[in-house]
Amino acid sequence: MPRTAAPAVREVLERAVTALGGSEREGQVAMAEAVSASLSGEAHLLVQAGTGTGKSLAYLVPALVHDKRVVVATATLALQHQLVERDLPRLIEAVRGVEGLDTSYAVLKGRSNYACLHRIREGVPDDQGVLVDVPQGSMAGKVLELRSWAEKQAEAKGSGERDSAPRHTDREWRQVSVGHRDCLGASKCPFGQECFVEVAREKAHRSHLVITNHSLLAIDAIEGVPMIPDYDVAVIDEAHELVARVTQAATDELSAPDVERAARRSQRHVDGPEADDLADAADALRDAMTEARPGRFETVPADLSDALELVRDAARACLSAYPKAQGGGGDEPDAGMTQARGTVQEVFAHAERMAAGSDGDVLWLTEGGERIPPRLCVAPLQVWGPMRDKLLSDKTVVMTSATLMLGGDFGSVATSVGLKPSERAHDEATPERSDTVLPWVGLDVGSPFDYGRQAILYVARHLPPPGRDGLVQAQLDEIVELVDAAEGRTLGLFSSRRAAEAAAEEVRTRLPHLTTLAQGDAQLPELAAQFVGDPHTCLFGTLSLWQGIDVPGETCQLVLIDRIPFPRPDDPLMSARQRAADRAGGNGFMQVAATHAALLLAQGAGRLIRTTTDRGVVAVLDPRLATARYGSFLRASLPPMWTTSDPAVVRKALARLADAG
Repeated sequence: MPRTAAPAVREVLERAVTALGGSEREGQVAMAEAVSASLSGEAHLLVQAGTGTGKSLAYLVPALVHDKRVVVATATLALQHQLVERDLPRLIEAVRGVEGLDTSYAVLKGRSNYACLHRIREGVPDDQGVLVDVPQGSMAGKVLELRSWAEKQAEAKGSGERDSAPRHTDREWRQVSVGHRDCLGASKCPFGQECFVEVAREKAHRSHLVITNHSLLAIDAIEGVPMIPDYDVAVIDEAHELVARVTQAATDELSAPDVERAARRSQRHVDGPEADDLADAADALRDAMTEARPGRFETVPADLSDALELVRDAARACLSAYPKAQGGGGDEPDAGMTQARGTVQEVFAHAERMAAGSDGDVLWLTEGGERIPPRLCVAPLQVWGPMRDKLLSDKTVVMTSATLMLGGDFGSVATSVGLKPSERAHDEATPERSDTVLPWVGLDVGSPFDYGRQAILYVARHLPPPGRDGLVQAQLDEIVELVDAAEGRTLGLFSSRRAAEAAAEEVRTRLPHLTTLAQGDAQLPELAAQFVGDPHTCLFGTLSLWQGIDVPGETCQLVLIDRIPFPRPDDPLMSARQRAADRAGGNGFMQVAATHAALLLAQGAGRLIRTTTDRGVVAVLDPRLATARYGSFLRASLPPMWTTSDPAVVRKALARLADAG
């Protein structure tokens, strides 16, 4: 049934902001109007909106006003949770009574994020594929608690989502959930009518807004696996992470134990020798992986190539040997057999892809460890092609983040997602959309923060360039002096766990009156709460802190970055992408390594100023930011902070902030 004529975006935004007790922000209005224009037109939109702009409201309001279903995709569960638990309910309450708005919404996640009632009620397959009803060992109590929680969710018609479950580990959650290959399917499952996933999908089909994540969006649009109801437009928040998430969704792994497990589970269901042949192929794969050197393969060793083909062929034969019918004459389907077959199917698909040796894929071997077997990994060399052909050509997409302009321009991010600089719309002309041209608009709506007054960028130009052996004494001395001046209040972002722990140990020893926490001392939420609770605290960690922590106020007045966060030289995927760019006539270092570093550097620096009253220093202990030719590109990716290389000036500024606190 057609909706009443939609109200103007600006009118709805004004009403929402007023109802929520806010005030009009120029950047938020500009973004909302640009999002509305993009959703109604054919040009894609890249919009950079600094922290504090209110960008969630700036895209949710146009999405509600739009006359067709809108998909909103986030990178992190934290933002998804914020949208669903806080932003959307408050917005819907604020615009209640406005005619022409469909405020229905639903959340969609991957299947493994929901509890599986069949697995809970019928049991979990053991290594032979037999369904075991009672969990064994130390995790039995937690699994029983999760089962009880899921039954209560089913009774109360709850979501059954992992986020709302009692605290648990990944291993424990796998006992009450399934991936898509293990699922019987709603039509065959005796609990299909109650299935949390099916209920979520049904709600999504009835909803105007569908909130999902980058990975599910990629699986639906790029891999062609239908996961999301039909839609024409999508809003991608945290879009700076899109390429990494799409790559992650398209990455497959295979190990000898994976193949062995598939063989063992098949032995109950396959009458011929095919399961034993698959077990033999697992042995061949293990031997070949033991002989191969860890790292990226320019040319796959002959033994490993032969082993992959052996696994592929044995898995194909094993699949063919499974009985065709999954329970006949009205009998219940054999869940153990379905899940065992799914395991073999996954082994076959991964081995087939790895054996193909496609120029579009990168194959590498991980080193493994005492308890972790080595694994073969395969990932796409690039994702911009599939994103352009299968997402951007079919849909209209809005991408937003606080960090989309790298080196002061949208070009790097646009190119990485499949948009061409030549297709960018300018004031004088907008290219017409066609099968070969995808016009896009780049918009920077600025920030409500006055970075020139609120923040100092300190580049420790006097320090030696960082080496391969971790932090040197000069860097440790610099860290201690800065932390001492700030009297704690420090978030340390380090390139490795070893560097973070070395810095934490140095500060603990020399400044024992402060509390110094290191990532790994406890769960991140617990560490963050302790950091926020006491200003005289330092928190040192690695990548998850660069993007995953929000600490406004005097808690964080110093952000320490030990070195420019270039990818590791031995990173198989990044090194392959850099080399491919060089071969294509580009500058692989700038297109891949420097772009990666600029993005992380901007995200890390963004931890400092989170409100209009925050003040502080971003200290980069890597002189290359000031001295190297690429330094200007990296600095142009950062907020416009006042910049200095004088350590005395910075220590005095930090001491004044500490005294004021």
